Amino acid sequence: MRNKIVTGAVVVLAAGASFAFAQVKINANGATFPEAIYQKWFSDYGKSHSDVQINYTATSSGGGVKAVTDNTSDFGASDMPMTDQELAAVKGNKILHFPTVLGAVVPIYNITGVNQELKFSGPVLANIYLGKITKWNDKSLAADNPGVKLPNEDITVVRRSDASGTSFIFTDYLSKVSPEWKKKIGAGKLVSWPNSLGGPKNEGVAGLVKQTPNSIGYVELIFAVQNKIGYGSVKNAAGNFVKASTDSVSAAAAGAAMPDDFRVSITNAPGANAYPISSFTWMLIPANIPDATKSKKIHEFLAWMLVDGQKSAAGLDFAPLPAPVVAKEQKQLATLDASMAAPAASKKK
Repeated sequence: MRNKIVTGAVVVLAAGASFAFAQVKINANGATFPEAIYQKWFSDYGKSHSDVQINYTATSSGGGVKAVTDNTSDFGASDMPMTDQELAAVKGNKILHFPTVLGAVVPIYNITGVNQELKFSGPVLANIYLGKITKWNDKSLAADNPGVKLPNEDITVVRRSDASGTSFIFTDYLSKVSPEWKKKIGAGKLVSWPNSLGGPKNEGVAGLVKQTPNSIGYVELIFAVQNKIGYGSVKNAAGNFVKASTDSVSAAAAGAAMPDDFRVSITNAPGANAYPISSFTWMLIPANIPDATKSKKIHEFLAWMLVDGQKSAAGLDFAPLPAPVVAKEQKQLATLDASMAAPAASKKK
């Protein structure tokens, strides 16, 4: 007997025998919002499926949409569903949305002398980002935070500088709670921000807030937790101040009516315990993947993600998908697999 080392594995062969082991490499690109859970998934999946390696580059949701539009990655990822215009720009293919987990965008802050957890209403957040509230001791902020000694200091506003799904979730929420925000700024991955500091990716915003006294920003929950930055509770549609957690994010999704294309917004959702800046995040999967082997491996991963992968969500401050959403995605995946099998069966005839 002799050992032969091949890509990613050791195979024991009898003398004179030969064996070809080809590891399928899949490349994906997109959102930073779910980066932590995606990297864990791809690592865990690779350990139990040595024949496939999934490489994920966290750029931005805009980067994920561009990757599938330009066909430079095998699939993309975004925290904002692709628009009708973006879908139409993908020539010769159809992009399918697969929700993966639920997460929260939280307001983070670094205020000199303030260690308490703050409370924010939607209109106050909108007015801070509109430049209408410029001091930390503004009466609107003070009214929501009785007993907190807020300083008479200028607020430094921090936001994303890139085309960001996190920005979409945040601005989508602000558009629902502030008519002025909706009229002047609106919702999108990249908007015309009033005077503010821009940082790339979630970690860029977290870094700027951490190093800038008296600043405020917004990031996905895990970036606040990992960077040990204070983050506030937010007033929801029921009038309750709610802190982001897996339970409050799940509550926001509980009443969502999921359309067949999975493009849905759950910001400012109803419910006493719903966290108002919550969202699904999506993998963007081409319906037609020319490489049949890659297509099969991607579909196998998606099937694993919808069951086994969900078990890892809460440990990284994401909420797992509701069971009805999982069932609906499994149906979409089964339809895809059936359509792939049909041409192969007809060729055999």
